[in-house]
Amino acid sequence: MDAAGGCPHAANARLLARGTVAHVVLPGGVEGVAVLGHDVLKEFLAHPDVAKSARHFTALREGRIADGWPLLTFATVQGMTTADGEDHRRLRALVSKAFTPRRVEELRPGVEELTARLLDDLGAAADAGGGVADLRRHFALPLPMGVIGELLGVDAEFRDTLHHLSNKVVATDTGPEEAVAANRELVDVLSAVAAARAEQPGDDLTSALTAARDEDGGRLSRPELIGTLLLMVIAGHETTLNLITNAVRALCGHRDQLEAVRDGAAGWPDVVDETLRWDAPVSYFPFRYPVRDLTVDGTLIPKGTPVLAGYSAAGRDPAAHGADAGRFDVTRPRRPGAVRNLSLGHGAHYCLGAPLARMEATIALERLFARFPDLDLAVPERELPRSSSFVGNSVRELPVRL
Repeated sequence: MDAAGGCPHAANARLLARGTVAHVVLPGGVEGVAVLGHDVLKEFLAHPDVAKSARHFTALREGRIADGWPLLTFATVQGMTTADGEDHRRLRALVSKAFTPRRVEELRPGVEELTARLLDDLGAAADAGGGVADLRRHFALPLPMGVIGELLGVDAEFRDTLHHLSNKVVATDTGPEEAVAANRELVDVLSAVAAARAEQPGDDLTSALTAARDEDGGRLSRPELIGTLLLMVIAGHETTLNLITNAVRALCGHRDQLEAVRDGAAGWPDVVDETLRWDAPVSYFPFRYPVRDLTVDGTLIPKGTPVLAGYSAAGRDPAAHGADAGRFDVTRPRRPGAVRNLSLGHGAHYCLGAPLARMEATIALERLFARFPDLDLAVPERELPRSSSFVGNSVRELPVRL
């Protein structure tokens, strides 16, 4: 795997041409596997003999993974994404009330209000920049970070720092010392957030989680509290940030698809769905581990092997999406009975925040192109700097001309 990230689609196509499962080498020479095909990945994500807990990670258990390994946090953080069975159900139940359809709908007015303010900010930034502004910095980032910040009760003073540190955690090209330092600082900041909410509880998720930790026979340990906050901050804004950024890039590069939405041939939710498929915000998500030697579509995956979920590859798998899988098409029909995309997961670990992410992205895109109908990229797509990660899939900047 290229630790520096880059656009994954050409490499994905080459791998898919050879099969739906690929043996890969992770940073540090760690052997792993990537599951790439849509149908095969769907089955693997829900397989009863596949676990999420790092106690099944053979190389880690045998002491062959260094402390500064850039992917270590993905394996060892204590939270929903690394829990199985009853532990997973317990941790998921503690946060699920914040993401019910009713609760998400209650957040809509706040999302709309924040979107309007950020569009004003984007316009002001463009005026100050000779007509050009970084849409990622001024719009796509502060929207989901603002929403998840309010949901978690994270004071505004912490939000920029949390984004900066979460970026380092998601990056796959960091050195050992930098990785250790970023993780330590992130834990410190989240501990400060939790302490502030313990001292002054509010109507937010962190206060509720802190109360669960402090109950007699507490339902949440301190490492689980910090791990849950870490996961919520990263997943709660990085994914939606990439989704909005990738959707704007896609529409600017396919003006006919933008016109199809304006003409009523498709809706903004269709744009979100097609972006999730065509340019998934997460490319390769770590990790799952077979609890026994497992043969997946003819390929043996030894017990305890770290497996990447290849969401960006599955999204353009011709076997699932047809010979034109590489084409961005907001009117693309759904296969009868099929899952349109796997980009937000599948099975027991399906993303809890998926309805919120979809709502945020739908509102953001609709209001953005209504306010700035002639919006376009200010530089060619090929010149946009890519994220330094094979986990996240997007660009670091998105200069646009309004």
